[in-house]
Amino acid sequence: MDGVPCLRVPSCHAQELKSSLQSRGFLDRNLCLVKDADGTVLLPILQSSLVHLDVQSPANSGVGEIVWRKGPVQPKKARGRTGGKLEKVLEELLESHGEVLTEELRKDLPRSFQRHGDLILLGDSCFTLPVWKKMEDQLWSAVSSTLGAKRLAKMGRISQTGFRSPAVTMLLGEHSWVTHVDNGIRYDFDVTKCMFSAGNITEKLRVAALDCTGETVVDLYAGIGYFTLPYLVHAKASHVHACEWNPHAVEALQKNLQANGVSERCTIHQGDNRQLQLRDVADRVNLGLIPSSEEAWPVACRLLKKKTGGILHIHHNVTSPSTTAAADAALQRVSGKKEAWQAWANQAANRISCLLRDLTSAAWLTNIQHIEHVKSYAPHVHHIVLDLECRPS
Repeated sequence: MDGVPCLRVPSCHAQELKSSLQSRGFLDRNLCLVKDADGTVLLPILQSSLVHLDVQSPANSGVGEIVWRKGPVQPKKARGRTGGKLEKVLEELLESHGEVLTEELRKDLPRSFQRHGDLILLGDSCFTLPVWKKMEDQLWSAVSSTLGAKRLAKMGRISQTGFRSPAVTMLLGEHSWVTHVDNGIRYDFDVTKCMFSAGNITEKLRVAALDCTGETVVDLYAGIGYFTLPYLVHAKASHVHACEWNPHAVEALQKNLQANGVSERCTIHQGDNRQLQLRDVADRVNLGLIPSSEEAWPVACRLLKKKTGGILHIHHNVTSPSTTAAADAALQRVSGKKEAWQAWANQAANRISCLLRDLTSAAWLTNIQHIEHVKSYAPHVHHIVLDLECRPS
């Protein structure tokens, strides 16, 4: 398509979403933000990020949408471009070691990174060639200095321990605890032990906008508090039961509850949530595990209040069918995705209804309140959230 791809967002969310896009390496930092005539803000994004932001579907999140701006988006002054500056610094470093910045080495430079305060977290696809090994000490100092950081770390592949712990190596700096602020909420965590899901900011904003006054919420996959904290800080839940089995995440969660002044309204349950002894307490249950939280559906049903029921927020990765290259392929993609989401939601609602009936020996009504699209992992794999209302009939 012609023009510059931008994420159109309400001005009240512009700063949070800008930070999220920048931390994920999706923001085009060479272009300026644009305030449109309707008061919304256009955040210029890299075309390579469109597959992750699901350009085929105009957001569905209610927080932002992808648009293609054909008018001018002013470039920033070249003097402030970090990418070009880093390339120049590394070219000089290579020359001092008798090497030349070849095209192969240029492709091995970082194209994106996450910033957490004074720590830069590089992706796993940069500095992979052997030539960098013989200049590592100077290399890491040069990279951190150019990017305006004091500490440097590099991401590896996610470990398959069951805790989804990041394989992060510290390259420069003595400690690995960082602070990240989203929507006025402070998150402290160890980047070598815990992951920070920056891509879920639209869902965290949606949770923060809920009115949970007087409600008891159970967060079955609390992590460091991605959703636990928005429920407490902004949605004003009366109490949250936070369940988490990763001891490193629990340590961070405890710190974050204290840092945000809400520890008195939260009870942490460390261990496998399938062994949770709580029953009949929840007005709302958050099931924030992907690709599927289905193993915890029976737990969630036991948690709902028997007399009044409540709402389940069920995260899931749904695969939509591929389409042919017909002239109306774009329309087919949008229609096919939504049909796949609805079909899965109907199946989930029926399954939950059966679980509740078996558990209580009474009939329950399940109502699909909303299907929220969070993000895409691939052209046909979509992270969605089902808001399912469950009431005894």
